[in-house]
Amino acid sequence: MQAPETLLDRATLEKLERLTLRWQRSFQGLLGGNNVSRFPGVGHEFLDHRHFHSGDDLRAVNWRAYLRLDRLFLKLFRTEPRTPVRILIDVSDSMSCGAPAQGSGDAKFVYACRVAAALTYVGLVRLESVTLQPFSDRLGESFRAQGGRHRFAPASRFLSALHCEGRSDFAAVARAFCDASSMPGLTLILSDFLDDADIVAPLQNIADMGHELALIHLAGPEERMPPLDGELELVEAESGALVRVHVDREAAGEHAAAYDAYAERIERVALRNGGRYELLTTDLSIEEALFESMRALGAVTLQ
Repeated sequence: MQAPETLLDRATLEKLERLTLRWQRSFQGLLGGNNVSRFPGVGHEFLDHRHFHSGDDLRAVNWRAYLRLDRLFLKLFRTEPRTPVRILIDVSDSMSCGAPAQGSGDAKFVYACRVAAALTYVGLVRLESVTLQPFSDRLGESFRAQGGRHRFAPASRFLSALHCEGRSDFAAVARAFCDASSMPGLTLILSDFLDDADIVAPLQNIADMGHELALIHLAGPEERMPPLDGELELVEAESGALVRVHVDREAAGEHAAAYDAYAERIERVALRNGGRYELLTTDLSIEEALFESMRALGAVTLQ
């Protein structure tokens, strides 16, 4: 499956200019961002004083306090760090599913590319640096978008060139990501989080390296409660294995309960590490996803 050439129309992009990416931690990143930090440094908002030490910049001395107290104090200001923003996009074969059988809606992969494009545009408008990182059983080639809204076109072309392939391997991806991303930052993961192996430990490993997790769980509108009945033959998207199942009301209820429990495990990983979690179904419009769901989550705010 290939991503569409046009991911977002102009009207949607104009609306997205009202939003700002937000994270909850303070990261000691590069200077020049738009999110307030708890760390002292160069900035415009006064934070505190400390005693002057040999070698400190004399330009930061509070000379009025010196005239009154005959002691040297250094003025500290609140920094505004440019925190690394990384958007991980699941491109495994299971993401090619999820389009509703009837009505409007995209497959999970296409929806992930649209959400990634929207978040990238929001970041670029606020002069953030955004890294787009596709993954399946390994990390794919990444793309770094920075420099303002005029750099959105190359980022959009990068996303449109992606396609689904391979199986999920979150353990391998988490190891490679932590090795490649030495500076902690905001890490948004767009995925259906389907993996035969344990998924909690890899996500915890990313959080343990200091990254703030924003887990965007993508699902088709019929994944939780399949509208099917009877004896069925299902093909597993990533392995191609044929599975025969019997679906009735009781089986559908058990599936929904198991799906809810799995989603709750993923959510707990994010919350216990100070991150965020949101489940988005692919029949939800991008505007609703950004302006309602993710805004309520605190991942974006209105300016």
